Amino acid sequence: MDGLEVYRSSIHGYGVRALRPFRKGDIVVVGDGVIWREDETFDDEYALVLPGFVKSADGSDGPPMYYDLADQTRWVNHSCKPNTEVDVKWSEEERLAIPWWFAVADIEPGDEITYDYAFLGHLAVPCFCRTDVCRGVIVDEDEAHQVPDQHQHLLRRDLRVNAG
Repeated sequence: MDGLEVYRSSIHGYGVRALRPFRKGDIVVVGDGVIWREDETFDDEYALVLPGFVKSADGSDGPPMYYDLADQTRWVNHSCKPNTEVDVKWSEEERLAIPWWFAVADIEPGDEITYDYAFLGHLAVPCFCRTDVCRGVIVDEDEAHQVPDQHQHLLRRDLRVNAG
């Protein structure tokens, strides 16, 4: 990972930080991994959820696929206020997904590289990003109503199912 290093993160476990500046729009890193289908067993904690790139027989999008990160990008932590986003290109010919992280803000040396995991509601887990917009759990805001009861109290008040 050119210009990046893995280190002990203040957010969670290990993280990835910049060793050089990246400007908004720069590609920060390209990832590598293994594709899994929804009905297969895999470690989904570090998996990217991909749209159903492989079309069904009727031409509609197939079921989602999961891209289990198998390189150092697996240490890029979540933040509710991230400095990168992930994009993915699907090569039908090679049946290969190529994910890359690009800067959505200027990143300075020493800054931790983060992206919004935006988990599905039923997969939500506590968030430790501590940003001013932290949702309390790692979840897509549109999925907050699906957060399990045991984590509802962690959700930012305006996202709770029964906020009062």
